[in-house]
Amino acid sequence: MAIALGMPGVDGLSEAVGVLREWQDDGGPMQLHPGDLGWFWRSGAEATAAAVRTWSRDGRILAVGLLDGPRLLRLTTAPDARRDEELARQVADDAADPERGVLPEGQVNVEAPTGALVQDLLVENGWNADEPWTPLRRDLTGPVKDLKDLKDPGVRIEVIGPERAHAYVAVHRAAFDGSTFTDDRWHAMAAGSPFADARCLVAYDDRGDAVAAVAVWSAGPGRPGLLEPMGVHREHRRHGYGVAITVAAAAALRELGSSSAIVCTPSSNVGAVATYTSAGFRQRPEVRDLRRDA
Repeated sequence: MAIALGMPGVDGLSEAVGVLREWQDDGGPMQLHPGDLGWFWRSGAEATAAAVRTWSRDGRILAVGLLDGPRLLRLTTAPDARRDEELARQVADDAADPERGVLPEGQVNVEAPTGALVQDLLVENGWNADEPWTPLRRDLTGPVKDLKDLKDPGVRIEVIGPERAHAYVAVHRAAFDGSTFTDDRWHAMAAGSPFADARCLVAYDDRGDAVAAVAVWSAGPGRPGLLEPMGVHREHRRHGYGVAITVAAAAALRELGSSSAIVCTPSSNVGAVATYTSAGFRQRPEVRDLRRDA
């Protein structure tokens, strides 16, 4: 049978999340993670379903895409389908034709795993490499050092539940310019199926001020877990709180059974790269989206 492009709808989101879990592998490239859908879920289940695309053959999902904004398709495939020519050509054609409901006209981007055939086909069709991103990974097969070993032993980490959502939201809004995150969005995110294996952490300094926050997303035992997002309150930067919350995030993922912790940040954000490396993450080769110009 031919490759079928689909939208899973709210009822089909669990299946999409499930295959993304299965596809996560420490030996594979950086790719779309169930935590990416989990973070997007802050817009609600209906909006998340409207942003997800699947490509299937004979009833089996071979690729999942997330429209992370109207002009960016974040895509991954089943590991054994990464060089599947029929799939790659269908995805490339669907991404190129606005009438198919994947990407609009004009400048758009596609993110796909390194080595995926769809990347080659898009380049052949005139797409260009965009700005570089740096993936980072921390192995979690061994213990994570205690926060008391860090430069600032006064940091206290709390896991944030529904009754304390406002604390996480406040730090996020103070960490990211233009943030539209709200308590309602936190609760919408927490209602999504990926959040069952997620944790929201907030770091407090020795005066009790909330200074940093992170969300971590497990893909299940023995698979890589994701940090998305991590931020430090703009009034509390350059005190080591980013490193502290990142180490706590790695420890939380290890408790959830993750084999490693992964994160990806723009290479131009040298401060973020330095924070992650100071927290024990190792840089992996840079990756780039592909861009079709207007």
